Amino acid sequence: MKTFTLAIRETLAAEMRRDPAVFLMGEDIGAYGGAFGVTQGLLAEFGPGRVRDTPISEQALVGTAIGAAAAGLRPVVEIMFMDFITLAVDQLANLAAKLHYIYQIPCPLVVRAPTGGGRGYGATHSQTLERLFTGIPGLRIAAPSDAADASGLLQTAMRGANPVLFLEHKLLYPLRWKLGEKLPPPVPFGHARITHSGDRVTLIAWSYMAHLCLAAAHQLAAAGINAEVVDLRTLAPLDTETLVAAARKTGRVLIVEEGPVTGGFGAEIATRIFEAAYDSLDAPIRRLAGPDCPIPASKVLEAACIPSIAAIVAAARELAESTN
Repeated sequence: MKTFTLAIRETLAAEMRRDPAVFLMGEDIGAYGGAFGVTQGLLAEFGPGRVRDTPISEQALVGTAIGAAAAGLRPVVEIMFMDFITLAVDQLANLAAKLHYIYQIPCPLVVRAPTGGGRGYGATHSQTLERLFTGIPGLRIAAPSDAADASGLLQTAMRGANPVLFLEHKLLYPLRWKLGEKLPPPVPFGHARITHSGDRVTLIAWSYMAHLCLAAAHQLAAAGINAEVVDLRTLAPLDTETLVAAARKTGRVLIVEEGPVTGGFGAEIATRIFEAAYDSLDAPIRRLAGPDCPIPASKVLEAACIPSIAAIVAAARELAESTN
């Protein structure tokens, strides 16, 4: 059994052993081992030249990493909380994402970002901000929901030539999966995964919400409702073909995301499905997401702002029983 945390740590170490151009940058990733313990022990093995603690400046560390990537190195940056990535939006949107398009210069950069709520950290340490980046051509975005995909997608990200935003949900870190001693194989970007087969309703999600959708599907199956669960795995590129096929299969679609409903990536997914499969839908596409408010620090209020298994089950049951 391996935790999500261990899968990422072992993948980072294996890639650093495989390729001397790989190095890590971030705040407190050295002796402290990272805010969530992902890089524990790596400083002892690889030294301060390849596990670099940085000043508290996301703008500076991401900008420096872009320069290193352009020069031929392979930096992996850890943003302590995804909320802080807003300080580096200019570097990511106007430099990393544009280097190949404008100058034909590869930018093999990976930015790891712990995301999401559920820990009572409050409004500035609990956000899911992928919506800020899904509309930026040139950025690839991975959002694994289990340890095997975390390792496989991270391998692909670290070996590629494009900047990757790698989302790691905080609540996934301690969870355990059955994994062998060897790393799982690399997972290609742009290929969603069907984690539960069904013909009554399709559940679409990514990251921790995909994990919850799978649990919800098991509860729905016990009630006689077979749900098809699509785990996106990557948001950019997006596997529209699998989404459309799943929508056509069941005729009913529920998209689940953790962030606020307005402007969420779920709206993009819904539009793509409607454009390609509207004639196969037996009910309107439904979204289940957070309310349009900052995430409270109170755990009771926070829980009310984040989709739960019970909320997914209730929404899916209502959708499965609905008609046009």
